[in-house]
Amino acid sequence: MLPAAQAGVEVLTSIKPLQLIAAAVQDGTGEPEVLLPPGASPHHYALRPSDVRRVNSADLLYWIGPDMEGFMGKALQARSKTTVAVQNLPGLKLRRFAQDSHSHAEDSEDHDHDHQPGSLDAHLWLSSYNARVIARQMAQDLAAADPPNAARYQANAEAFSQRLDALDARIKARLAGVANRPYFVFHEAFDYFEDTYRLHHAGVFAVAAQVQPGAKHVAEMRTQLQGAGKTCVFSEPPMRPRLAETLTVGLPVKLAELDPLGAFKDAPADGYERLLQNLADNVAGCLESL
Repeated sequence: MLPAAQAGVEVLTSIKPLQLIAAAVQDGTGEPEVLLPPGASPHHYALRPSDVRRVNSADLLYWIGPDMEGFMGKALQARSKTTVAVQNLPGLKLRRFAQDSHSHAEDSEDHDHDHQPGSLDAHLWLSSYNARVIARQMAQDLAAADPPNAARYQANAEAFSQRLDALDARIKARLAGVANRPYFVFHEAFDYFEDTYRLHHAGVFAVAAQVQPGAKHVAEMRTQLQGAGKTCVFSEPPMRPRLAETLTVGLPVKLAELDPLGAFKDAPADGYERLLQNLADNVAGCLESL
């Protein structure tokens, strides 16, 4: 029988997906915490004094890195405990935004955040391969912080990897019938997921939720949708862009949501798997309904 968890090992992650991976590794020993509240954007969150205190006190802190949570840099300067910028882990399969990255209709002032050609695509948690790399690092760090439970953390990370093997197969089977159907997104956040499961979006309407683009760009986006015929346009919770209704009125287009962060109130040990499964089900469900 494995020993009980050592008290006082506090794990804090910046965003929900990292918390869900940590929850799989800590299963049976403790519960990781997450910094950003539900619905908050990791691209431009403003830390509160209570957040800074949590950042300073956590024993282990995981964030994606400066290409995602730029707001974290200053707060991390005061930390003396273990801090891991996940984007710098060896062994990750990383993507960069291409020079001809899909079909954008946008002005620079319309950006929710900049995805400059050649810059790192930091939505790296949507690759199940990368999730395995992250889990192994977390298991290693937790084992060092809590030696009596080192075997448990390693076993949990291995079990997580095996569950992802089975999940990958299920999702590929789920999406096989819709892989060639066109769809559009409002945010270029899903390339890792699409690469893993052989999907490819037809275009990106990257506009900020509160900014209305000019009539020319609206017409260009409408032309893309008209050419696609029956299709789906996916936005992200919690807010659907105001542009969505304007773009799709009178067209055989369905509006749906994809949540790359995982809107779970808690952090179940299978939460990361549920995040990926929900994305697959939402993509397939919308495209199959056309």
